Amino acid sequence: MATTTTEATKASPTNGEDKQSQNLRHQEVGHKSLLQSDDLYQYILETSVYPREPESMKELREVTAKHPWNIMTTSADEGQFLNMLIKLVNAKNTMEIGVYTGYSLLATALALPEDGKILAMDVNRENYELGLPIIEKAGVAHKIDFREGPALPVLDQLVADEKNHGTYDFIFVDADKDNYINYHKRLIDLVKVGGVIGYDNTLWNGSVVAPPDAPMRKYVRYYRDFVLELNKALAADPRIEICMLPVGDGITICRRIS
Repeated sequence: MATTTTEATKASPTNGEDKQSQNLRHQEVGHKSLLQSDDLYQYILETSVYPREPESMKELREVTAKHPWNIMTTSADEGQFLNMLIKLVNAKNTMEIGVYTGYSLLATALALPEDGKILAMDVNRENYELGLPIIEKAGVAHKIDFREGPALPVLDQLVADEKNHGTYDFIFVDADKDNYINYHKRLIDLVKVGGVIGYDNTLWNGSVVAPPDAPMRKYVRYYRDFVLELNKALAADPRIEICMLPVGDGITICRRIS
C-alpha cells in the first residue's frame, strides 16, 4: 500500500534511538516513497493526494491493501500524477502493461475522455478481477480492453501491422523488469511522436545506487541489473526526451521526439 503511517512515523524523533529507528525503516526494501522522511511523505498524501482522490480510487486502494501482494500496487501519489499527466497530454488511445488490481488503470480510465481506450495487459486476470467491480461501478470499464497473458506477443502483433505505428498517445509500463528493454524496443514504434511512455520502478527501491554487496531482498537484487540497463538505454536513446522523477518507486517519463 502507498501509505507508510505508523504511530512511530507520526511521532517526531526526539532522541538518537528514534532517529536510528527512522533510518532503519527507510533501508527496508519495499518502502513506496523514496523521501527520507515518513512524516514528509504523509504530509504530501494528507495535503495533496487523499483530499483529491476519487472515491473509487480510494476504495480500490483499500481493497488492494488487504491483498498479500499489495507492495505491487501503484502508490496513491503516483496515481494522482498519472491522472494529471494523461490530461495534460490530452491522451485518448493508451496502453498499460502490468495491471495488478487496476489502481493505475483506474487512474488512467478516469482521466480519459468518454471515448478513450486502454489496452491493458497482465498475466493474472484474478488480480484484475479483484478491482473490476470498483472499475465498473466508476463507469469506466467500457474504456478497457483487458488481455490476459504475456505482453510481448501482443506487442509483436501490433508492431507487425504498420497501421498501429504511432497510434498511442500514452503508455504506462509496470511489469516484469527483465523485459523492460524488450518492451521499449516495441513501444517506441507504437507511441506517436509527441506521445509519452512511463516506465515505473526505475529507481528500484533506491538499489540503483547501492553497492553490489549491500543487503537487499532477493527479488530486488535479481531485477536491479535490468533496471540499471533500462536507465542507461533510455538516457542514450536519441528518439526520446526523458525525465526521471522520484515519485513512488521512481518513474521515468519518455516523450518520443523522432
